[in-house]
Amino acid sequence: MVGVAVILALIGVVPSVARLVSAGTSVSAAALRIAEIKRGTLVRDVSAQGKVVAAQAPTLYATAPGTVTLLTHAGDKVEKDQILAEVDSPELTNKLQQEQATLASLDIEVGRAGIDARQKALLAKKTVDSARIDRQTAAREVERKSQAFQKGAMPEIEVLRSKDELAKAELNVNQAQADAQLQNETAAFELKTKRLALERQKLLVADLSRQVDQLKVRAPVAGQVGQLLVQQKANVPINSGLLTVIDLTSLEVELQVPEVFAHDLSIGMPAEISEGTNKYKGELSAVSPEVVNGQVVARVRFAGDKPPGLRQSQQLTTRILIDERPNVLMVERGSFVDSGAGRIAYVVHDGIAERRAIQIGATSLNAVEILSGLKQGERIVISGTDTFNGAEKVVLN
Repeated sequence: MVGVAVILALIGVVPSVARLVSAGTSVSAAALRIAEIKRGTLVRDVSAQGKVVAAQAPTLYATAPGTVTLLTHAGDKVEKDQILAEVDSPELTNKLQQEQATLASLDIEVGRAGIDARQKALLAKKTVDSARIDRQTAAREVERKSQAFQKGAMPEIEVLRSKDELAKAELNVNQAQADAQLQNETAAFELKTKRLALERQKLLVADLSRQVDQLKVRAPVAGQVGQLLVQQKANVPINSGLLTVIDLTSLEVELQVPEVFAHDLSIGMPAEISEGTNKYKGELSAVSPEVVNGQVVARVRFAGDKPPGLRQSQQLTTRILIDERPNVLMVERGSFVDSGAGRIAYVVHDGIAERRAIQIGATSLNAVEILSGLKQGERIVISGTDTFNGAEKVVLN
C-alpha cells in the first residue's frame, strides 16, 4: 500500500516538476489578464469628455472714442442687428455736421455754375446771331450796290467797299461761333469740376454717416450676450472691446485628444456626441496644430440635430470614429502592447505561457489588430509581462 501511494504521488508530481524545469520560472495566474483571439470588426476611435463652446463668439469694439451706454446685460438673448450699446462721440458727430454743411454749400455752387453755364451759352448764341444778321445785311448791301453799279448809278469803288464789309461780317460770324463753342466748353468744364467736388463730398459725408451709425453697436448674429467688457458710462478709446455675443446656432464641442491619436485625426471625420441616453451625429471641424501637456485640442460640430437647451461650457461625451476594419483578428488591448513593443506575446496553453513573436496592426482604445503570429481561439496574456523576465516559457500557478 505504501508503494502504491508513492507511485501515485510521483505520477501527480512528475509532470508539474517537468513543466517547472522546462519553463524556468512561474507566476501566479491570478495576477494576470488573459484574453482570447477573436475575429470581428475593429473600430478605431477616441472618446473624451468635451465642453460646449460657440463656433462664433464675436467681440464687439468701439469704432470711435467716447462714452459707452450699455443697453443690455450679460446673458440676455438678442436678435441680429439689435442695438446693444451706444458710443457718444461728440468729435465725430461734429465733424459729420461740418461736412454736411460743406456738402450743402457745394450743392449750391453746382446750381450756380449751371446757371452761369446757361447764361454764357445764351450770350454766345446772341453774339453769333448778331454776327449772322450783320453778314446778311452786308450781303444785301453788296447786291444793291452791284445792281446800281451795273446801271451806272454808283461807282465801282462803293461795290468793292461793300464786298469788304461782307467779308468782314463773314469773319465775325466765324469768330463768334468759335468763341461760343469755347465758352460752352469752358462752362461745361467748370460745371463738371463743381459736380466732381460735390460727389467727393457726398462720399465723405456718407462715410462719416456710416461711422456715426456704427456708434450704435449692433449684434452681428442672433444669440446671447456673453460678457460685458466695460462698465456703464465708461469712457473708452477707439478699438476697445465692449462686449461679446455668443451665436447659439453654431455650437461645437471642444475636447482634449491624447497626442498619440493626433496624427490620425483629419477634418470631416464622423463623430458621435452623447447627452445622457441620446446620441447625436457630428463631424470633426478643427484640430489644433499645438500639443499642450500631451493633449491636442479638437472641435466637433453637430452634423444634424442638436440637443435642445444647450449652454456654453456644458459637458458632453464625444467619440471620434477614426477607422473601421471589418473581419480582422483582434484581441482586447492591454499592457502587453507596451511591454513587448507590440512584437511579443505569451500564448497560454496547458498552464504554460509560451513566448511567441507576433505583429500587430491598428489599435483602438479597447482592442488591438493581430496581423501575424496568432490564430483565432488562442489565448494570450494581455497584462504586463515584466515579471516574466523574457523567459521563453512560464508556468502559471
